[in-house]
Amino acid sequence: MNPIHLYVNYPEKNPCFDTVSQALASLPPVETAPQSFPCTQENNIAPVIVHIAPGFYEEQVVVARPYVTFLGEDAASTVLSYHLGAMEIMPDGSKRGTFRTASVRIDTHDFTAKNITIQNNAGYGHTVGQALALYADGDRLLFEDCRLLSSQDTIFTAPLPPSAAKPGGFTGPGEHKPRIMGRQLYRRCFIQGDVDFIFGSATAFFEFCTIFSKMPGDRKPPESPDDEAIYGYVTAASTPENTPFGYVFQNCRLTSDCPPCSVYLGRPWREWAKTVFIGCEMGVHIHPAGWHDWQKPHGHFYYGEYGSSGEGAAHTASKERAAFSHQLTAEEAALYTIENVLGVPDGWCP
Repeated sequence: MNPIHLYVNYPEKNPCFDTVSQALASLPPVETAPQSFPCTQENNIAPVIVHIAPGFYEEQVVVARPYVTFLGEDAASTVLSYHLGAMEIMPDGSKRGTFRTASVRIDTHDFTAKNITIQNNAGYGHTVGQALALYADGDRLLFEDCRLLSSQDTIFTAPLPPSAAKPGGFTGPGEHKPRIMGRQLYRRCFIQGDVDFIFGSATAFFEFCTIFSKMPGDRKPPESPDDEAIYGYVTAASTPENTPFGYVFQNCRLTSDCPPCSVYLGRPWREWAKTVFIGCEMGVHIHPAGWHDWQKPHGHFYYGEYGSSGEGAAHTASKERAAFSHQLTAEEAALYTIENVLGVPDGWCP
């Protein structure tokens, strides 16, 4: 079917809308609640391309229709932004919580974003709590040449784990939804945050991305010179048990304005977390141990590296990396291709 073209802030185009939300609201509704994995690929639904002109769009966006593409002209000048934090007090006296803060929430399958910035500018985590830029809940999601910016919990790669550690911890739009395992690809993206800023249960592949660990401006210094100053964790996966792949970072650059040895590559949000870095350049900010166990049982989660380079990778040769982590062989690393990680069971390989 021919794609539907919608235009945001293009006065010479028709139809033209002032906001992304208005453009999406103009579309006829489509039933998109998948109950199984992989999500069915419907051939009778017209794809939609939302052309977004350069500008700053302060709105909370929800995409609930499949086969939608957000197409900006340039990520630096095309910005979708909002400003909600988890510590905000709601009218009923409760806290907003992590999962109601997203500036952009994808609640469908087969979504693509290109050349845009998605950000949450609520502030730093110690002040405002978790603040999602992107809540990505769906299968076959693609982000190319995008910027994803926040502080704590920048990207949530849904679904949620089966249950919350504390009552009310999952309050939000996905709390009672079926946990549908999705696949996500982030290609040539700039991703910025500090604590657990890439987290969740999806299988996600990050290719040629820049992962920037931002110094949290509201972080208190250590109380004594003997205290270790830790300023962040790049990942906090919650990969379900028996899932072959979790997070895969390939040919990425890890950069930062944090002090040396103050950021971990990851820690397990749930005990079966899986995260692997292959051929990545790591800055001096990476902690010698690389990985933190977050008091989870060893032998369940899986953390690995292959071909790491840069000052933050020097410790792999000196055996300072955490004993529970793995240095992959060439044969093991060769398994982590986009085709193997994202292509099963339907051959998806964008």
